[in-house]
Amino acid sequence: MRRHYLISFSLFQDILLSLAASLVSILIIRWISEPIPGFTVLVLKWLAVSAAGTVPGVLISRCSRDVKKYATVRSIARVMTAILIKEAVLVLMLVVGLVILPQMLQYVLIILLDFILTLGALSYIRVASRLLSGHGPNPSQMASRKTALVAGTDDASLNLASELEKEGYDVIGLLTRKPEMNGRVIMDYVVYACRTDEDLENLQWRFGGVDGVFFPRTIMENDSTRDHGDKNEERDTVQQRDGMSLLGHMVKRSFDIGLSSLLLLVFSPVIALCAYFIKREDGGPVFFVQERIGRGGKPFNIYKFRSMRTDAEAPGAPALYSGDEDPRLTRVGSFLRAHHLDELPQLWNVLKGDMSFIGYRPERQYYINQIKHYNPRYDYLFQIRPGVTSYATLYNGYTDTMDKMLTRLDLDLYYLRNHTVWFDIKVLGLTFLSIVTGKKF
Repeated sequence: MRRHYLISFSLFQDILLSLAASLVSILIIRWISEPIPGFTVLVLKWLAVSAAGTVPGVLISRCSRDVKKYATVRSIARVMTAILIKEAVLVLMLVVGLVILPQMLQYVLIILLDFILTLGALSYIRVASRLLSGHGPNPSQMASRKTALVAGTDDASLNLASELEKEGYDVIGLLTRKPEMNGRVIMDYVVYACRTDEDLENLQWRFGGVDGVFFPRTIMENDSTRDHGDKNEERDTVQQRDGMSLLGHMVKRSFDIGLSSLLLLVFSPVIALCAYFIKREDGGPVFFVQERIGRGGKPFNIYKFRSMRTDAEAPGAPALYSGDEDPRLTRVGSFLRAHHLDELPQLWNVLKGDMSFIGYRPERQYYINQIKHYNPRYDYLFQIRPGVTSYATLYNGYTDTMDKMLTRLDLDLYYLRNHTVWFDIKVLGLTFLSIVTGKKF
């Protein structure tokens, strides 16, 4: 029964993505060419012809039956077969004149674009689905991997860095007192100039904390953190490598503002319906407002649709959400949680600047104090905005125990050290895929 459901869902998904690719391809043709008379009718005809080619292509190739091993040679071959059948139907309809374009070049370009976009969309959804099926990074291994900085840039420092990596450390850089060495790379290790304790502290903030700073024996014997590798430094190649740059943060914030504004507009009917059914069920407040700690350690009010009874949290210690069987859930609230609709009001938090789409999940001060008792590096997260979703949520899910909270913190710190615009795009894409495929967080 479950397999039949997955096949049906995959069939619908492939048809929808194929039609979307056809729509984008004809819009691109319109964008790069002169105005086309009767373009609206032309679009409808093109989509109808695309559907006429997609449906038999998907059914004949049976590409939607590969619901377990998505990223295989066989599945991609089936996808190629489905696309070729679709393109053959499109070419036939263009030849007989069912769809008429002003120029011959446009016929060639639209078929080429349709093929490329359809192949890209169907291949991506399979590769991403494979990642979600358990072939992604192992969070337990990532959580246990400690970070380290090594003092010096000479052979002894490089040997120490190599030994630390064999012991399971992630050596994220070498330390030097020479400003001119900052940003250079020696054997894949980035060099950072730190002349004072304050410089070292700022560097640790930048990386979301470091588990240890190690000194090779040559430096310890001289009771100094002076570098002893001038000869090595002369042959180093200059290569700047960093996490998210200032430009990256500007792009990210612009993206947050644009997408949150668009989604608030698009989902306004859904938001109104959710509010109506919440109010109708028990007459209580529509929104759940709670204080969380965000960027800079400053509190802010996070907004969600109320999914629990109004007396869900009795006086005393806060209570964590315990899953789908939590008795405090209302009937409407259970549906909202299952489909992640309770998070929609957080679009307002993103637009305001309290949150970003991707970051770390904001927590209450009560739980932050408990987490910091075990790992005080939580404060490093305050450098960035918390997120509606996070890298940790993909692989650690909701946190209802202290062990999960500590694992989530390790994953959040990994994200902080490595986040880029492209990293955020991947997390956002995998989160969207998780939601549409019904994966539980």
